[in-house]
Amino acid sequence: MTYKEMNFLSAVVYINNDEKGIMPFLIQLIETLDANFEKYEIICVNDASSDSSASIVREITKSKGDGIVSLINMSYPQGLEPSMNSGVDLAIGDFVFEFDYISVDYEPDLIMKVYQQSVNGSDIVAASTKHKRISSTIFYAIFNKNANLQYELQTETFRILSRRAINRIFSMSNTIPYRKALYANCGLKMDTVFYTPNHPMVGKKPNNQDRYETAFDALILFTNLAYKITILLAGAMMTATLAGGIYTVVIYFLGIPVAGYTTTMLVITAAFFGVFGILAMVIKYLSVIVRLIFNEQRYIVESVEKISKG
Repeated sequence: MTYKEMNFLSAVVYINNDEKGIMPFLIQLIETLDANFEKYEIICVNDASSDSSASIVREITKSKGDGIVSLINMSYPQGLEPSMNSGVDLAIGDFVFEFDYISVDYEPDLIMKVYQQSVNGSDIVAASTKHKRISSTIFYAIFNKNANLQYELQTETFRILSRRAINRIFSMSNTIPYRKALYANCGLKMDTVFYTPNHPMVGKKPNNQDRYETAFDALILFTNLAYKITILLAGAMMTATLAGGIYTVVIYFLGIPVAGYTTTMLVITAAFFGVFGILAMVIKYLSVIVRLIFNEQRYIVESVEKISKG
C-alpha cells in the first residue's frame, strides 16, 4: 500500500490564454498530487482568457483525479498578482503551491521535493531553474542591490507556502502588490530547490507587459532605486545650473562677447529634462500609493466554479 501525505494540499494555478500548455501541465499536476496526497484541491485562476483554456480545464478535471477542483473566472484581465491573490484567498490547504505560469520543464518528483523541503522546516520553498533569462538576471541584480530584504529574490518556477506563512503575509499588508518581496521579508525561513530543465518549456511564456509593469512597481515600492535616481537628477541639475551661473559671472567680468544662445539652451534643456524625470517618478509614486490605499477591492471575480468528477 502506497503511503500518502495526510496534510491537505492546495495548488493555485494561474491561467491566461494557455490552451497549448494547460493540458500536459494539469495532467502531470493531478497525477502527482493524486499519487501522494490523501486530500488535495486545485484552484485554477482564469484571468479572463479569450481562448479555450477554461474549457480544457473543465474537460480534464472531470475525468482525472479525486481532488477538489475550482475554477475562478476573473471579471476582466487583472494580471498575475491580483489573480494569484484571489486563488490563495480561496485555498484552505495546510500547504499551498503557487504556479505563476504553466510550465512542465521539470520532472514530476520536483513537486514532492519542494513539498518535503517545506515539511522539514522551511515555511516558503521555491523551485528555481539553473538557466536564467538575461532580462530576469538583470532585474533581480538591480532589485537585490537596492532592496533591504531578508532573502534575495531570484527567478522561480513555482513555490509552496505553509499556512503559517500565508497568515503572516496577510497580517503584514492588506494589499499584496508583489508577493515575492513580501515572502522574502516576512521573517520566516525561506529555501530554494534548484533544478536543471529536462526539456524546453511547454506552454505560453509569461506576458511581458504584465511582467514589466510588476517589475517597475516592485522597484518603486520595495527599493530605494527611484530615490537614488531622483537625487542624482537633482544633483546634476544643480551642478549644471551652478556651472551656468559661474560661467555667466566669469564672462561678464572678463568682458568676453558671447552670443549665449547655445549655452543657455543647453542648460535649460538639461534642467527641464531633470525636472520632467523627477516629476515622472513622483507621479508614479503617487499612482501606486493611491492604488494601494483607495482601491479596497484587490481583485474582481466574475464566478467560481466547483468542478466535480464524472
